[in-house]
Amino acid sequence: MKTAKNLISLGLVLGGLLLPQLSNAQKITQKTTTITISGTSPMHDWEMKGSTSTFSGIVAGNVITNVNLIVPVKALNAEKGKTMEKKAYEALKSDKAPNVTFTASSINIGKSNVTGKLTIAGTAKNVSFPVSVVKKGNAYIIDGTETVKLSEFGMDRPGFMGIKTGDAVTVKVNVVAE
Repeated sequence: MKTAKNLISLGLVLGGLLLPQLSNAQKITQKTTTITISGTSPMHDWEMKGSTSTFSGIVAGNVITNVNLIVPVKALNAEKGKTMEKKAYEALKSDKAPNVTFTASSINIGKSNVTGKLTIAGTAKNVSFPVSVVKKGNAYIIDGTETVKLSEFGMDRPGFMGIKTGDAVTVKVNVVAE
């Protein structure tokens, strides 16, 4: 009988501690997104930018959980024009894998490393990279930067007339979510 009372008491204490956290959970989605992908080639450095994505997460305390970012490949635009975009879309296998995605179980508010699954050109890899999350009013500003190798995602380096881009590209993401 005493064990049952202890279990009930423990359940009430845990419930009292956890329920406020659950009731304070807030779903957030992006208001704005900026994505910049930059790389090199023997002729010139290059850059692609995008501002279209879908981001969602759930804020509870000092953590954003159930993090999901989806970037449509064809929403990325090259500063060097349509030829560069076409080559990049081919390398990203946009016909078979139209989105680049990142999922993570959680991101801490503040500066930390986030670990999650990055899927590019249909190939998923576990990655970890630095991220900064700042709360400003009702908004959460999320900044992350990661350098990836195209070859690690089964991608051929884009090129033109035998001149190919470098294997490493830097991906910078800024999401403002509420």
